Amino acid sequence: MLKKIRIWAYQIKLDTYALYLAAHDPRVPWYAKALAIFVASYALSPIDLIPDFIPLIGYLDDLVLVPLGIWMAIRLIPPQIMSEHRAAARNVAAKPVSRAAAGFIICIWVLLLIWLGTKIAFSMGSDL
Repeated sequence: MLKKIRIWAYQIKLDTYALYLAAHDPRVPWYAKALAIFVASYALSPIDLIPDFIPLIGYLDDLVLVPLGIWMAIRLIPPQIMSEHRAAARNVAAKPVSRAAAGFIICIWVLLLIWLGTKIAFSMGSDL
């Protein structure tokens, strides 16, 4: 059961990225592009229609609305084009993840937050 859920979640992740790619394809109709951009943006956005902290229904959008939107957008995109973008999404997902690059980006964010904190602290100290 857990394996099926992981496969389903992986497929949703791939389809979300494939929709993002399809939204930039000139062969895709404008209405399919609009829905694909909306669904991909919503799926990747940290802001939810129903906040996740609400018990039970908080994950409703993640479990129902996102897959439904993906399904609707995929139905509007020609099958051959969608299969091309799914293959491209699989190729990107198969590439190794650079932990060094992730660490570098995290360090940059930490340094920016420290710099911002010192700027705020000094500006508040000068007002006193």
